[in-house]
Formats: sequence, structure tokens, C-alpha cells
Amino acid sequence: MTSTLFASIALGFAVAFMHAALPTHWLPFVLVGRDRQWTASKTLGVTLVAGIGHVLVTVALGFLVLAGGLVIQPHIAAVFPYIAGGLPIALGLYYLLRHSRRARVAAGEKRPALYATDAAAISGLVALLAVSPCEAFLPVYLAGAPHGWAGFLILSLVLTLATGLGMTLFTSLSLAGADRLKLVALQGYEQAILGAALVILGVVVLLVERT
Repeated sequence: MTSTLFASIALGFAVAFMHAALPTHWLPFVLVGRDRQWTASKTLGVTLVAGIGHVLVTVALGFLVLAGGLVIQPHIAAVFPYIAGGLPIALGLYYLLRHSRRARVAAGEKRPALYATDAAAISGLVALLAVSPCEAFLPVYLAGAPHGWAGFLILSLVLTLATGLGMTLFTSLSLAGADRLKLVALQGYEQAILGAALVILGVVVLLVERT
């Protein structure tokens, strides 16, 4: 395993986990579960189903990113490492800039809509995440492009593991009453952490590819 792939795996896990820590990835499940009087196991089950849909959409987009990267790589081989390293840095700086400018959102201001049936509730929660893929993970796929489809598979497994772990962990903590620890405060720093991780990934890719 090369240094570039190892860095992509490590920072990709961090990016996916922190993305899963967003309140939109677990708080709606807790609130709807309480409203529908679901058991903890059912709430976690719905969370995992929605997480799978979230991951599948992201993997599909990652497939397109990698396929495009592999097509153009032979034609721009000399500058491709700079593109693979520069894009994560650019996106990371964008996240950092957006974090510095965004207004703080008070915890608990937004609430999911109430649903008449369990089927409607589950469908709504799954759709909520399916239409919002982890776009921050796409530069990780591009950074792993030199490792081809094997690297894509490894990074997809990392995305699945980190997303599933993050969503179930924060959902479980909230169900257990840990919401009093103000876990939603993470929302104020998620973009900054994602931005920093992407910048680090881009720098590592540039340093490794130039050696």
C-alpha cells in the first residue's frame, strides 16, 4: 500500500466520519423515531438503511469521477498529480472559507416534518440522505485514481464503514440521552474539519507524487 493510498484511506475515513456527524445525518432519525414511538433498534435500523442509500449515491458519483479521471489521465499525465492534489486543496479551502463566513445555527432550530405513517416516515428519511451525497468524499476518490479500481473499492469500503459508524454512533448516543452533551454543536465545526482534512490530503498527494 503506497503512501498516497494510505493517506487517502486515513483522511477519507475522517472526512466521511465527520460528514456523518452532521446533525442532518442522525438527529431527524431520533426525532421522528420518538414521534413515531419506535424502539431504539428500529430507529437504528432505519438509520442504517438511509445510510446505505447515502453511500450508494456517493459511490455512484465517485465511480463517474474516477472513470473520467482515468480517461483523461493518459492525456494529462504530467499534470494529473497536481490536479489530484489541487482539487482537494481547493475544495478544502472553500469549506474553510464557508465555515468562517457562515452564521451559527442554534441547536434544535430545525425539526423534521411529522409523518402520518411509518412507511412515509421511513421513505422521507431515506430520501433525505439519498439526495445529499457526501460530496466532500469525491476528491478522495480522485486522489486515489492512480490506484485504479482496486483503490476505488478500498475507498468505497472506507466510506461505507465510516458513514455507518458515524451515523449509528451519534444516533445511539442521542437515543441514550447524550443529546444533553449538545452533540449538535459539531455542526458549527464540521465544515472546518472537513476543509482541513481535504487540504492535508491534497498536500500529501502533491508531496508524494513529486518524490
